Amino acid sequence: MLGAGSGAERSRDFGRTGWKVSEIGFGCWGLGGGWGPADDGQARSALKRALELGVNFFDTAYVYGNGHSEQLLGQVLRENQRPVFVATKVPSKNMEWPANPKTPISKAFPTDWILHCTEISLKRLGLEAIDLLQLHVWTDAWVDAEEWRRAAQQLKRQGKIRAFGVSVNDHEPESVLKLAATGEIDSVQVIYNLFDQSPAQKLFPLCQEHGVAVIARVPFDEGSLAGAFTLQTRFPRGDWRAGYFRGERLKETCERVEKLKGEFLRPGIPDLSALALKFVLAHPAVSTVIPGMRKVPHVEANCAVSDGKSLAAEELNRLKEHAWPRNFYTGAWD
Repeated sequence: MLGAGSGAERSRDFGRTGWKVSEIGFGCWGLGGGWGPADDGQARSALKRALELGVNFFDTAYVYGNGHSEQLLGQVLRENQRPVFVATKVPSKNMEWPANPKTPISKAFPTDWILHCTEISLKRLGLEAIDLLQLHVWTDAWVDAEEWRRAAQQLKRQGKIRAFGVSVNDHEPESVLKLAATGEIDSVQVIYNLFDQSPAQKLFPLCQEHGVAVIARVPFDEGSLAGAFTLQTRFPRGDWRAGYFRGERLKETCERVEKLKGEFLRPGIPDLSALALKFVLAHPAVSTVIPGMRKVPHVEANCAVSDGKSLAAEELNRLKEHAWPRNFYTGAWD
């Protein structure tokens, strides 16, 4: 742990760990590239501004930009010396997304692979210990396997990690129910937003029961729920979302987004991104939400949502009607 920011960010309990984390965290996937032209200078400024505003939870991964995200985050944290919680993820050895229940854990997360990747992430980040180490994909077919248990126990015993969790397959919150119920993990990271509300049905109550922290990812549905897309939107070269929103997907998404804008924007909720974040934070199981933030204005706007003001119960009930189960990741990289 490099500790707590000095800004105005509100904090929440991170499960049973005893940590107090900022309810707006920082998702670092975009810092590694893959979202159009990368700008390290812009990314550093965004990270620094987040630290100034009190963000103290940063989530990255071994594979983001082949390690560039971890390296960039580590550099900024060392230069600014503010105590924070750093989370990263170990990819499956076979680089299979999503996790396949038929794949033996010996092919995906053998103990030596988890240990190897952790050592590399520690070097990239420039840390002696990683606060939260996560497996980047998961299937409950592995819940009884010893490989991940041995790795987590060894790394904790050696002081190289402080907590252990998993990142759940895209749109598959029920694939981690057995693991969450064991009480052997500290956190789950899961997609939760206005469109995909499914984790609230079974996963969130289970996490609350067992003291498992919830990291809510993709609060903006890869950008659509930030409210800036139109039918004329064209993604720059190198932006993987050209596949995510391919064909009729963009049109259908924009139509649903416009309905949300027309029904819910009001004084206090000036734009869709604020509505999207407040919806996620309204669930008491959520410890932190990690929007991607590559520019300073994005950081400032997202952090401003952490103001202690909640959506009305009536609004939350109406927002449930806008749930839209679908998986646009299928075929996004074809």
